[in-house]
Amino acid sequence: MADATIQVPVTVLTGYLGAGKTTLLNRILSENHGRKYAVVINEFGELGVDNDLVVDSDEEVFEMNNGCICCTVRGDLIRIVGGLMKRRDKFDGIIIETTGLANPAPVAQTFFVDDNVRAKTRLDAIVTVVDAKHLPARLADSHEAADQIAFADVIVLNKTDLVTPEELEAVEATIRGINRFAVIHRTERAALPIEQVLDRGSFDLARILELHPDFLDGDDAHEHNEDVSSMSFEVEKPIDPEKFNAWIAVLLQDKGADLLRTKGILHYAGEDRRFAFQAVHMIADGDFIGPAKEGEPKTSRLVFIGRNLNRPQLRRGFESCAVD
Repeated sequence: MADATIQVPVTVLTGYLGAGKTTLLNRILSENHGRKYAVVINEFGELGVDNDLVVDSDEEVFEMNNGCICCTVRGDLIRIVGGLMKRRDKFDGIIIETTGLANPAPVAQTFFVDDNVRAKTRLDAIVTVVDAKHLPARLADSHEAADQIAFADVIVLNKTDLVTPEELEAVEATIRGINRFAVIHRTERAALPIEQVLDRGSFDLARILELHPDFLDGDDAHEHNEDVSSMSFEVEKPIDPEKFNAWIAVLLQDKGADLLRTKGILHYAGEDRRFAFQAVHMIADGDFIGPAKEGEPKTSRLVFIGRNLNRPQLRRGFESCAVD
C-alpha cells in the first residue's frame, strides 16, 4: 500500500453537466488496477459506487456541502484532506470530482494556500471531460464550460461516436483555441487507460518539461476563442527576480480574475536552477527545479490562459523583467 512519506497525488475531475465525469470515475474505480482511491464528491447523490471500490469503507466517499466547491467550502476540503492524511496508508491517491457547474480554480488553489495540505499532497492534474456533441452549445451559453477547458491539464474529449469526423476536428480546434497546452484524448463512453488520467504529473512543470522540453515554446504565439485565449511569451535575457515578482504581483492583483492559468519557466540572473512559476487566478506558487540541460538556451517562457488578454501589454511587461 502507499508510502506514508510520499506526497499523495490529487486528481481534480471536472467537466460540464452530462459530459461523462461520472462514467469516467466509475470506470476508474471499477477497473482491476490494484490501486485504491479516496474520492471527494461535491454533488450529493450524483454518484453511486460500491463501497468496496473506494478505499475500504463508505466513509471514504465524501460529499461536499451539496453544492459547488468554492471559497466558502475550501475549509471543508482542507478538513477532509487533513482527515484522510491520518489514514494515509489506506489509499494511493485522491480524486476530487467537482459539480458540473463548478470552476475548478478554488480546488486547485487549495493545494497552494494551505501549508499542511501542500506538505502532504501534490496536485497531479486537472482533468476535464468534454462532450464532443454538445460543446459548441455549452460554450455559447455557459462560461463555466470554457473555464473548465482553460484550467485543464488533460482533456477527455468524450462521446466522439456521436459526431462526424468533420465535427470532431472542429470541436478539437475549438478546444485548442481555448487551451493549446492540454493533452487531448478522444474517447467513447470515457474509455481510456487510467494511466492517461491518473498520476500524470501534469500540474508539475518540471516533470512536463522533462517529457516535453518544448511544452512552453511560444515565440509570442497566441490562439483565440471568442471568450478565452492562450498566449505564450519568451525572453532570452536573464530575468531579474525582484522585477518579475513586482510585475507579476501587480498583474495578478489587477487582472487575476481574468487570468485563469499562468505558468512558466524562468531563468533568473546568477542562478543555475530554473524557477517553475504557476498561478491560478490571483494565487501564485513557484519553486526552483533542476538546471537546464547543457547546451540548452536559457530562455524564459511564460504562458497565460484567460480572458481579455492584452498581448502587447503582457509582452512588454514580461520583457521589462529582464536584467538591464
